[in-house]
Amino acid sequence: MRRSLRTIWQTRGLARYLLVAGVVMTAAFVVLAVFAPWIAPYDFAQNTTDAGERLPKLAPPSGEHWLGTNDQFYDIWSRVVWGARTALQVVLLSVFLSALVGVPLGLLSGFTGGWPDRVMVFLMDALYSFPSLLLAIVFSFLLRSAVGGGVLAAALALTAVYIPQYFRVVRNTTVSAREATYVEAARALGARPFTIMRKYLFGNVVQSVPVIGTLNAADALGTLAALGFLGLGIQPTEAAEWGYDLSRALDDTSAGVWWPALFPGLAIILLITALTLVGEGLNETLNPALRRRRLQPVRFTALAREGGAR
Repeated sequence: MRRSLRTIWQTRGLARYLLVAGVVMTAAFVVLAVFAPWIAPYDFAQNTTDAGERLPKLAPPSGEHWLGTNDQFYDIWSRVVWGARTALQVVLLSVFLSALVGVPLGLLSGFTGGWPDRVMVFLMDALYSFPSLLLAIVFSFLLRSAVGGGVLAAALALTAVYIPQYFRVVRNTTVSAREATYVEAARALGARPFTIMRKYLFGNVVQSVPVIGTLNAADALGTLAALGFLGLGIQPTEAAEWGYDLSRALDDTSAGVWWPALFPGLAIILLITALTLVGEGLNETLNPALRRRRLQPVRFTALAREGGAR
């Protein structure tokens, strides 16, 4: 981590500005997600005031309701804030589970080779050949009866989509690294296969995983929004979800009521853009072939000659 931060600090040019912009935008959504109970004036499924009065229906943006209300009498600003928490929960959980499964499988498959490698490559290629949205829809149907329609079910459905990507990257890197000199030296010293994978290969094959994780996070957010738009994502009674709100606002948009669709859609676009900027910035910053280092000035000092002359 310290070496990566030092590399980012020494990088100059557009890559650094992309990374900083993405981190700042993502941090804003993280603040909304973490402090949602204090930032949002209402709960995600609250359509009445504390006094028991129902909120107005399709009220335009005003001082009382900053982003207006939708057709379900919900405050849109509150839905956007709580939706940030839902989006980050699902995205972080799905990326973590995908890496937790895909990285060890790719490392094991690439190092062992043989028929286990061929079987795992065949299974992962079969999953990878399906469109991500279609695969997420299938797993969402399969998991709904077992897990329900909450955050965990959506995260697991997205996990199945992104495991093959981590597997393929780590497996290909492991195949090229297992014949390296340091691995052969470890074998000659009698190191066990598990020790070689843990101590010598793991650190070298996971360098691209953070970049893949941030790019997958942006793609996972779009897939989650698509599932919610189709009514196959998180149930509205479980959590606020931007894709569901966008789907509900279509009929209102045709009638000239624009605010229920604008702000959830804008939140989706901004968070996807932020995560994409972080991924692209990390890729150009941590990749030695792409990054541009900050040049340090070199100063030559005069050397003292014999007898004190210069």
